[in-house]
Formats: sequence, structure tokens, C-alpha cells
Amino acid sequence: MSILIGENTRVIVQGATGRDGSFHAARMATDGTRVVAGVTPGKGGTQSGELPIYNTVAEAAKEKGADASVLFVPAPYAAAAVEEASNAGIPLIVCITEGIPVLDMISLSRRVRERGQVLIGPNCPGLISPGKCKIGIMPSSIHRPGRIGVISRSGTLTYEVVHALTHAGMGQSTAVGIGGDPIIGTGFIDLLERFEADDGTDAVVLIGEIGGDAEEQAAAFITHSMTKPVVAFISGRSAPPGKKMGHAGAIISGGKGTAVAKVDAFNKAGVPVADTPSSIPSLLAQRLKI
Repeated sequence: MSILIGENTRVIVQGATGRDGSFHAARMATDGTRVVAGVTPGKGGTQSGELPIYNTVAEAAKEKGADASVLFVPAPYAAAAVEEASNAGIPLIVCITEGIPVLDMISLSRRVRERGQVLIGPNCPGLISPGKCKIGIMPSSIHRPGRIGVISRSGTLTYEVVHALTHAGMGQSTAVGIGGDPIIGTGFIDLLERFEADDGTDAVVLIGEIGGDAEEQAAAFITHSMTKPVVAFISGRSAPPGKKMGHAGAIISGGKGTAVAKVDAFNKAGVPVADTPSSIPSLLAQRLKI
């Protein structure tokens, strides 16, 4: 099995006629995703390749049916695009766009949760269940179907870890890039809970980084609520004090969010923390006794 998406997921692409949207819509379709429609205001009734284009998400959803929408919309319009998808009742909204103001995300993420919808991102690579569905920009070539769940704040680190897993013969049930902004739609705990309930997932890899306290909260959740093995990796462990990494959320403030604090929290939760991405498969093998 997998979480959030599957082989029958029907996907709308917002911003489908732009450079990035048209490119990745075609790539998602080539990778087996059921991309059913695109949305670009003012271009309804046209096509992008073979993809029919609609003026609004509501029109596209009514005509084609949709379980998810992915946004390749410029930052000034992305918050409104997320809200449009939410208003149209789309259950899963994936926002690839970066640069959405924090204040916009505070209200957006709350409204989406209140409606029982799931928002992945913003500033994320999306998610993939190999062999079933890909929503976003992840390279499908490095993924393989399997039983390891992956959750990551970093897009490029996701690819590095997935490549190591695949090379070690450990396929993935679902890999999710949650995004590196200070305010995101879906965090570690929600996805850990979903993987815990998924019969197709045997273990989880959690990829965190310095800044914030999401990893510490995840460690507390794992202590009390996870029965499946979890292995972690924390990037930025060598970052000088007071420095941030490439993500807006990866900044240490007031002594909180340090790599030491995160590693210590995972160790107390019984979660081994890998020194390098390439060492994750061996730690998983030890936890799974394979």
C-alpha cells in the first residue's frame, strides 16, 4: 500500500501552461500518474499537449473528477491558488511554489486543516508512491516500490537518501517532501501517524534539519505512538552557530533548534541517527533485523 496517493489518484495541475507546470505535468503523466486536467485562468478550452485546460479548479474538478491538485503557480498568486483548490474541495493539495509569505500560510494551513484536507508544502518537491503515482518534481528513476516510508524537510536530501535505499534493495512505499518553510501544511507527526497505520510500510526514514522544533516533537510522538522502526538523519550538524541553511525554516533562534538538541531527542526516543545519508540503509537493516 501507500499513504495519501495511489494508482487511482486523479490529479489536476494548477499553472499547467507555464514552463514548469507544462514540463512536470508531462513528466508526471509519463511516470504513470493520472493527470486529468490543467488550470490556467483565461486559457480555458485550450490544451497543453494532450492535457485539457480549464479556467478554474472547480470547473476542472467537476468535469474530470480530482483527488489532488499540484501547484506550479508563481509566488504572488500561489496562496490564492491554494485557497481556490481548497474551496473546490480537493482532498490533497501539493504546493511546489516557494516564497509564499508566512502570514498567508498561517491562515491557509489552518483553513485547510479545518476542512479535513491535506496540504503538502509549500516549497516542497511533492510526493511519490513508486509505480503508482507521483505528484510534484521528484525523479522517479531513483525510486523503487517497496516498504520503507520517507519523510523529509529537504528535497535534494530526499533524493540522496532514496537513491541509497534503492541501491541497497530497500524500495519505498511513499516518499514525502514536506517543505522547508517555517509554516507548512503537513508535518512529521501527521505523516508518521499515517505510516504507522499503513500495512504496506515496515519502517520510516525521517530526514530533518536544524531550526525549529519539529524533529523534537516528532521524537516525542515516536516514543509514545510508533511501533514501527524509525531511522533519522539531521542535516546542518556542522553549521556555525547563528547560521541558517537554504530553507527559511532552517534557522536556530535563542539556542533552540540545534542539531545537538534534535539528535539527543531522537536518541532518547530510541531512534538511531545516521551520520551520513549513505549509512541509513545499514541502520534500517539493523532495526528490521534483515
